[in-house]
Amino acid sequence: MKPFLCEDFLLKTETAKRLYHTIAKELPIIDYHCHVSPKEIFEDKRFENITEVWLSGDHYKWRLMRSNGIDEYYITGAASAREKFQKFAETLPKTIGNPMYHWCHLELKTYFGYEGVLNGDTAQAVWDLTCQKLQDPSLSVRGIIQKSNVAFVGTTDDPIDDLQWHKKIQEDPTIDAVVAPTFRPDKALNIEKADWRGYIETLARVSDVEITNVESLKTALEKRIDYFDSCGCRASDHGLDYMVFRPVHGAAQPIMEKALAGQTVTAEEAEIFKTELLVFCAECYAEKGWVLQLHYNCLRNPNSKEFARLGPDMGFDSMGPRSAADTLPCLLDTLYARDKLPKTVLYSLDAGDNAFLDVLMGAFQGTEVPGKIQHGSAWWFNDNKVGMQEQLTSLGNLGILGNFIGMLTDSRSFLSYTRHEYFRRILCDLIGTWVENGEYPDSENDLREIVSGICYYNAKRYFNI
Repeated sequence: MKPFLCEDFLLKTETAKRLYHTIAKELPIIDYHCHVSPKEIFEDKRFENITEVWLSGDHYKWRLMRSNGIDEYYITGAASAREKFQKFAETLPKTIGNPMYHWCHLELKTYFGYEGVLNGDTAQAVWDLTCQKLQDPSLSVRGIIQKSNVAFVGTTDDPIDDLQWHKKIQEDPTIDAVVAPTFRPDKALNIEKADWRGYIETLARVSDVEITNVESLKTALEKRIDYFDSCGCRASDHGLDYMVFRPVHGAAQPIMEKALAGQTVTAEEAEIFKTELLVFCAECYAEKGWVLQLHYNCLRNPNSKEFARLGPDMGFDSMGPRSAADTLPCLLDTLYARDKLPKTVLYSLDAGDNAFLDVLMGAFQGTEVPGKIQHGSAWWFNDNKVGMQEQLTSLGNLGILGNFIGMLTDSRSFLSYTRHEYFRRILCDLIGTWVENGEYPDSENDLREIVSGICYYNAKRYFNI
């Protein structure tokens, strides 16, 4: 029996151990999609306690606590930081099979040197240890980034953001990691949302464009794309409840006029408008050499009562399986036919889309970079051991796994960089198993190129880092 979280954690074969310890382990991290704060990076934020760095804003942990019957008072309510940590510590032992159990203990071991397990009985000792360790400068935000060997951080930023913190970071020679903004224009496209008109007014002011129609909105977005590009942006990200593509020539303008007048926009009308803007934005990204990231199939806020009480992004979202077979191919085809298809990363929250994405992207690859169209890493609810294995296996079966751009954290916590370790161990175990089964030769040079590429070099090339 292996001890818990030993040096060969998740590595079942000798080949897997060799691949991880001699190749994957020490490679720098490119975290090309996350939600950490650039302000906290520049200011080198210090955390007072483990609750602040672990439970603040982490809807993964909130969901587990709710599933354990914990009152909201101890989750997002007014309970003390110590009380919230206690309730989470009491929940964690029950999460066998959940990646959160592994992630939490990897973080405790890596950053705090804690070799034990976290539960209700050990919570006070872990609290005391982590509070003490967090006073060390090595566990400030910049210290964590440096300790984690992070070479690149891609934050997520709204078009109206002035990117002042990114500019300050770029001007600070003491910050070694590259921190780049990512253009996330969802609020400009979500014409059916109640706050859309107010957002458009802000976008008009920030871009210094009077937005009265579709063309002026495009002008405003293009100006912001130019601005983001001047600040080192390399990628965009679109979060879609489901994949849309409903092109109707000339129809977006009356729909926008309707929304500007405060009238309700139907779902079909919203799809027409979003299609027009999505195609326009993608063409702009192609001209800039940016990466287009498409996240789709999320069912937002299905619990109406809790949405009304707590608001969005509080851990109540779910999967929204809806076929993209009639929409995503048409979007890619439209852009490809115009020679305006950018480098594109596709993420579906429905794991059943794995084979669909792996086959589809093979129809639209280009010569600009190996693996121009990517099947993104297992996302959100699929971001677990089985989900990663299935995504990697499907990509290997139907595409070129050796061109994969690898893992990201998609996290708001600076301690989440151990998720890259988790992914690398799973990757090396999978490849090691194939080698020892005689399914791939034990070729040191080929295996080194594959593993190091997936863990670091492919993303470095793909995002022009």
